[in-house]
Amino acid sequence: MPDAPRTSPRTDDPPRTLVGGIEVDVPNSIPAIRAALAPERRTEFDKDINAAGVHEIHAVMRHWMLEAVPDPEADAILARLAHDEAERRGPA
Repeated sequence: MPDAPRTSPRTDDPPRTLVGGIEVDVPNSIPAIRAALAPERRTEFDKDINAAGVHEIHAVMRHWMLEAVPDPEADAILARLAHDEAERRGPA
C-alpha cells in the first residue's frame, strides 16, 4: 500500500508586509482582496479574476494583492517615475 501524500500544515494567517515601517496583513483570497480594494477598482478586479485561466490566476491575484495594500512610499516613487517619463517624452 503506497504512503499517503504528505501535505504542508495549512495556515489561514494572511501573509504580512511592511508599509511605512508597520507590519500589515496582505489579503490573500479573492473575497479579501476585493474587500480591501477601493470601491471604484472592484469592477476591474472582478473582470480580471473572472477572465484569468488556470495558468494566469496566480499572477492576477498577486497583482491585485499588491494593489489592495496601500503603500504611500511606493505610490510616490511610481508617480515620480511617471512624471519624469512624461517630461522626458515632452508634449504629445
